[in-house]
Amino acid sequence: MIINVAPDRQKAASLRKMAEITLQRLQQTNMEEYPSNTLTDFYDVIHKLMDAIVLRKGIKIKGDGAHQELIEYLAHQGEINEQTRAFLQQMREYRNNISYEGFMVPKTYIVSNKEKVSTLIKHLFELSDDKTE
Repeated sequence: MIINVAPDRQKAASLRKMAEITLQRLQQTNMEEYPSNTLTDFYDVIHKLMDAIVLRKGIKIKGDGAHQELIEYLAHQGEINEQTRAFLQQMREYRNNISYEGFMVPKTYIVSNKEKVSTLIKHLFELSDDKTE
């Protein structure tokens, strides 16, 4: 459910900072040795950044399906392209399967997508930056 709220730059900045901390911790681990944890951490960073982006605009998305709706909202707003939208939905599904079903991500997924994820995270950091307005 999409709700209009007052823009919350302070919370957006806090989410950005948490994303930075998670990313720093992730970069200190062997990502390929722990692919499921790596994907979960990557998704967590991306989700925090996407939340920061919409909070700065006065949007809050909550309830069942909020993660999926957040991705769709950013695509509809032109913040991410269709290819990125589809990739994020796949990551979201993998993350849910890891969290709720014990799914194990193959090492090859991390190896083949690490650069794409890093580029996406950089893009989301730029979009969530207070200096971009």
